[in-house]
Amino acid sequence: MMVSTPAPHSPWTAAPQYQDHFNDTKAPRDPNFNVHGKDKHWLIRQAKTPMTNSSVQFLDNAFRKRWQTLLSVDDLVEKIVKKLEVRAELENTYIFFTSDNGYHTGQFSLPLDKRQLYEFDIRVPLMVRGPNIKPNQTSQMPVANVDLGPTILDIAGYNVNKTQMDGMSFLPIMQGKMNSSSWRTDILVEYEGEGRNVSDPACPLLGPGVSECFPDCVCEDSYNNTYACVRTIAPSANLQYCEFDDDE
Repeated sequence: MMVSTPAPHSPWTAAPQYQDHFNDTKAPRDPNFNVHGKDKHWLIRQAKTPMTNSSVQFLDNAFRKRWQTLLSVDDLVEKIVKKLEVRAELENTYIFFTSDNGYHTGQFSLPLDKRQLYEFDIRVPLMVRGPNIKPNQTSQMPVANVDLGPTILDIAGYNVNKTQMDGMSFLPIMQGKMNSSSWRTDILVEYEGEGRNVSDPACPLLGPGVSECFPDCVCEDSYNNTYACVRTIAPSANLQYCEFDDDE
């Protein structure tokens, strides 16, 4: 079974009982929060630094609302787990909790979106519980969404080698039967940028080809925000190599 919730996707409408939660919560002020990305791709460089007060207020509000909507997701997960427990199926069930993309809130002075090639946008949560998985363990081996299909087939007893799927089953990792030397060190990160053929009336100086623009003319995407990257995590290297589909 697959359950796919809208939350915490916009418009971030919290359930009535949760609309007053996290009132003092703000987006994390990490080292690259509201800092100019002067050595980044032009789309990052065009961000206004420091951000306007209205942008900071907007992203803090969005961050708070996203947490509020996740309280309902928390309720949903609890109900599913309890239903499995009542039916005596919990110990015979694998539960995967994950997402489709990361999200930034003010990093490099970009108010909020998900289309950049940095860790805050490409990393997603992944938690799994189930038979023969020891609790409270964490693996640093790089796993991608493309691995979910092969892993589920492996759990079902199907020979993944008979498929043409790109991913790899990470069931042996979860069961503690695989060391890092037997696993991949590289994953692909790619995105095809989106932009409009006409200039944004509020931001004519940026010209055509941009999209997702905030009122203060900070645009989160463009046609040539198109890239392919290799993300490497290995004992000898922790890096990402990218090429954009433009002249930079």
